Amino acid sequence: MKWSSLLLALLTLPLLFNSVPLEVLRLKTFDALVPQQNPTGHFTILNITEQDLDEMGGYPLPRQNLATIHNKLLEAGAYGVGWVMLFPHEDRLGGDDEFAKALQSSASVIAMPEINNNSFPATHGTVIKGPIVSLPKAQGFLENIDVLKQSASQGAISAPVDVDNLVRRIPLLQQTDNGWVASFGTEVLKILGGGRTYQIVTNLNGIEQIRVRGIPPVSTDSLGRKWISWVDTPQITLDELDKAESTFVFVGFTAKGISPQVATPVGLLEPHKIQAALSESMLMDTPYIPDYRLVVELLLLVVCGFLTALLIARLGITWGIVSVGSLMAGTGYFGYSVIQNDILIDVTWTLISMTLIATLQFYLNFRNQYKLRQQIKKQFEHYLDPRQVKKLQDNPELLKLGGERRRCTFLFTDVRGFTSLSERLEPEQVTEIMNKALTIQADAVKKYDGMVDKYIGDAMMAIFNAPIDVEDHENKAVKAAIKIHRDMAEADLGIDIGVGINTGEAVVGNMGSDTRFDYSAIGDAVNLAARLESSTKEVGEDIVIGHETIKSYTGDYATLKPIYVKGKEKPIKIYTIPKR
Repeated sequence: MKWSSLLLALLTLPLLFNSVPLEVLRLKTFDALVPQQNPTGHFTILNITEQDLDEMGGYPLPRQNLATIHNKLLEAGAYGVGWVMLFPHEDRLGGDDEFAKALQSSASVIAMPEINNNSFPATHGTVIKGPIVSLPKAQGFLENIDVLKQSASQGAISAPVDVDNLVRRIPLLQQTDNGWVASFGTEVLKILGGGRTYQIVTNLNGIEQIRVRGIPPVSTDSLGRKWISWVDTPQITLDELDKAESTFVFVGFTAKGISPQVATPVGLLEPHKIQAALSESMLMDTPYIPDYRLVVELLLLVVCGFLTALLIARLGITWGIVSVGSLMAGTGYFGYSVIQNDILIDVTWTLISMTLIATLQFYLNFRNQYKLRQQIKKQFEHYLDPRQVKKLQDNPELLKLGGERRRCTFLFTDVRGFTSLSERLEPEQVTEIMNKALTIQADAVKKYDGMVDKYIGDAMMAIFNAPIDVEDHENKAVKAAIKIHRDMAEADLGIDIGVGINTGEAVVGNMGSDTRFDYSAIGDAVNLAARLESSTKEVGEDIVIGHETIKSYTGDYATLKPIYVKGKEKPIKIYTIPKR
């Protein structure tokens, strides 16, 4: 969990500091998931093509011709026309008055681009409802000639880009030193609704809503920007003016080199198409980014990231994958649902973070499991049968590190005559003999599913029924002792072995730490087994067995005279295996 927590903390930083890659990812996610809507039916786009320019004398078009187009649209039933064109200079052919007259005959809007000239148009009145806000101000606008701007409304056609250089959000109103200037699409809806002012609803974060007479309140982000829904507004040419009936018409050039195309999520679009999309979007329940977006995204990241690490750490790989997969599916569905309900909250980074945290946690779990398996192998490979070692590696929980009380049979051995052997032979020879003797003893123990716990000089301690369960461990311990004596006799090493066996409860398990353990046993039953081995010399037998072991032994045995051992007030019953 430690490394996962650190990774989670690092993954929150891009959200807090609004990193560019993360913002691009968020915007692309919104592009993919925002539902596509149908046009409202209130607008039409009129495209003036290269062929139209050729037929009407080239660019710029004579304004007399524009007046003709305007009037024909009105005759066809259009209830207004928006000219997304610039008219900063007088018509060289003197058609300004005629065009102005046409503009006056209907709801009309002409374009006004934003430029850095410190020139600001006269603005309409605005009403601020809420705290006074201060937004980045426009640096100026290129206005149209007087006769035209007095005959029609002017709307700004600025289209700021996001960090990936695509246009998605357009400000409905822009603040200037003289007040507020409406975008082209906003101005269209205002004049169609017969309004004279705008109402701006604010909060402590900035703008919350723009209200225009005749349409429902329009939710925006804190900068007053509207997320555009790129609907397929009907498009016509000059040969199809009759199709403009009962709509407001946005007029612009599609001829190459006239109007600069703007990059959007749906491709390159001309300014008049963008402003038409803005007006369409203002009449729809289109998505918006709420003020609490960052809080929700951070909360999702922290909660889901923590749960991911916790589930994998507690449930393991298989159930961890299932649970985390379900959590990711639920998170993804939540993100999809809120976007479908027009609230732009992104869960993509949360899903990526969950994937990274899950990968790290799986790696840490695998590494820890691998280290534990290697630790188990190192600890037990020389003292247990390989099949038992494999079982422990596959089921480390069988060790129950920290100790557990369980009934086991304990076997102690000791070499007789070791001192005299050491005096007669060279150290190398003694070592060779002892290694052979201990190998014989260990092999016998492992054959009967016991575990060689430790070597103590020329002595050995073995445990039966730990660390894994061994059925009939009393019998197997006695059989192991018999085999030790038989194999030692066959090896003819010149030494004898005394064996003590006892059964009883003891605490077995880790007698060190979780990272460095010494698996052993502690208890009175262990001590008694050691005492029984020491008594073999006194009673003159090679094998001495305690009463608790012999109760479960099914073979032949002989009863010996009870003896006193250190730590016991009463004599204890002992037994041996008859020699053959």
